[in-house]
Amino acid sequence: MTTVDLIIKNAQVFNVYLKKFVKQDVSIKNGKFYWINEKLPNLVAKKTIDLTGHYLIPGFVDAHMHIDSSMTTPKNLGDTILKYGTTTIIADDHEVANVAGIRGLKNFISESSVIDIFFGIPSSVPSTNLEMETTGGTIGVDEIKTLLKNPKVVCLGEVMNFKDMTSESSTLIKKIIAVCHNMRPTMPLEGHIPSYIGEDLAKVLFSGITTDHTQQTKEWVDEKIRNGMFVEIQKKAMHQEVIDTIIQNNYFEHIALVTDDSMPDTLLKGHLNLLVKEAISKGMSPEQAIYISTYTPARHMGLWDRGAIAPGRVADFIDLSNLDNLIIENVYKNGKIVKIKSKRDNFKFDSCLLNTVKAPKLNKEDLKLKTNLVENGKVIANVIQLNEVGTFTNHAKKVISVKKGIVEWKEAGLNLILVQERYGKRPGYTLGLVDSALKRDGAIGSTWAHDHHNIMVIGTNIDSMIKIQHKLIDIQGGYIVAKGDNIEAIAPLPIGGVVSPEPISILGNQIKKIRKCMVELGYKNTNEIMSFSTLSLLVSPALKISNRGIFEVKSQKRIPLLERI
Repeated sequence: MTTVDLIIKNAQVFNVYLKKFVKQDVSIKNGKFYWINEKLPNLVAKKTIDLTGHYLIPGFVDAHMHIDSSMTTPKNLGDTILKYGTTTIIADDHEVANVAGIRGLKNFISESSVIDIFFGIPSSVPSTNLEMETTGGTIGVDEIKTLLKNPKVVCLGEVMNFKDMTSESSTLIKKIIAVCHNMRPTMPLEGHIPSYIGEDLAKVLFSGITTDHTQQTKEWVDEKIRNGMFVEIQKKAMHQEVIDTIIQNNYFEHIALVTDDSMPDTLLKGHLNLLVKEAISKGMSPEQAIYISTYTPARHMGLWDRGAIAPGRVADFIDLSNLDNLIIENVYKNGKIVKIKSKRDNFKFDSCLLNTVKAPKLNKEDLKLKTNLVENGKVIANVIQLNEVGTFTNHAKKVISVKKGIVEWKEAGLNLILVQERYGKRPGYTLGLVDSALKRDGAIGSTWAHDHHNIMVIGTNIDSMIKIQHKLIDIQGGYIVAKGDNIEAIAPLPIGGVVSPEPISILGNQIKKIRKCMVELGYKNTNEIMSFSTLSLLVSPALKISNRGIFEVKSQKRIPLLERI
């Protein structure tokens, strides 16, 4: 007679290999599934539960996400998302790496969590190069070699720099890919491949990239999968036509649902389970949606010990009382129900992640947009134009009046944007202009500015922009919104200027208020927080800004803010 810790009887158990539910009994021993069968003779259980009418599915596996993009810590993230059924994540913490390099990264990922966390190596620190953006840390070949020795590293994090990735010359990212192929020849190499098709896509695949997680269309998904790429579908890619394409072509072996960047206020409501529900609402069967959020992501990342309810696998699973609505009754981690009371994170973060905002305070004169192209007349401005969906921008040209050498951007209906170096390495700042952002009097500012995380402030009110810039320095990073001259919402992010030690119950509501104030100022996007914060992301099309200038993304060409007519 074999003794086991737990037997669950009469549940409908999801078999990922059959892709269907089967009424079975499940036994668990030493934190792993032992024997699953219609009947379990000759087993003695320390505890038996009857779950007639319930459904058991594997714990969700999120194959592409960023803990620091949720502005939180490994502990606080785990405390939050376990109750939503996510038991394993693969995290690419490149925000922390951009702030504090490998030292800060190693400290950050060393914190324990109630969930299992595996890691992708940040491949793009900086996302482009130090002539285009200034970061607090860098990761090169030597750092990659060190990180590859960590058994919890399972992939190379998203490679973003298309130009260097596909270059004929021996660029840093090509050297990094070569080291990965040499030391971990079967490891997935994650990519950030927005809108690249045809020969450009072939160049990316030829370079060794295996995966993409960016915004998708049905044509892009189809072309990528037909060319052998594994596609990770995040919320902003879950268009009905994309889901239809996956279903019609039976692409379920080649995709996974991922969260990528989960905002703290979203985490108040759910995590990967929200995407599973949405996939079902858009036409997938529950079995299909569960399959691509458990088994395929685990298999793709080489995590063969999870993602399935089968003998020898880690006993991470979810007890559902309703399948269609995905109602979670309990989540089991290593065969046990875990109940957590979230609280402030008191982990000892390295000094390199503290007091990282070292920029000088500016004044109103610094924000005057001056030009010597004309004293009085008109100039052409290269303007970053926002879209209401996604984080891509457009490159717009606007004719603007100049009086006594001062550009009258406000009269042109534009916003002023400031990006200031904050690491004390290359002091200075860039001014730019943005269209279709704030419609009312106020400003927004943050040090959570992807991926270099310098100080970024946008506004229609110079006084409030200055107030925000000063406050960001005082609180050592965060997200701030002002209406008129008054600061209305603050979310402090003192850990590297990108992460809060507060539990999601507090941080989420702070970000919720930030978002509400942004909307009230007229900022319109499907994700206002990410839309603003990625105005500084130099690998996301089409026109972006850093402390080093304004850049056309694909060519990486620096362009002037103002030109003669």
